[in-house]
Amino acid sequence: MTGTKGYEAHERLMNRMARTLGVDFDELMQRGQCDEAVMENRVHRCMGCTEPEACEVFLAGHEDGAEFAPAYCRNKNDLERLAAE
Repeated sequence: MTGTKGYEAHERLMNRMARTLGVDFDELMQRGQCDEAVMENRVHRCMGCTEPEACEVFLAGHEDGAEFAPAYCRNKNDLERLAAE
């Protein structure tokens, strides 16, 4: 997939996945429940994913939201936990 190898591209994918699951990182950061180091760790986990193309397809097919992240998502547990809070 063109453009998904860099930090910024994976940052976008991770943020889109979070929004798809109903997670608002801006709100979490304002409440002090998230910081830049944690966000960077999430992006780095995303960068290790071998399925960025499948992620794009998943996100395109769930523009109205999703209850769960796909099984291959390296941030699945973290994002689903945050969505449930």
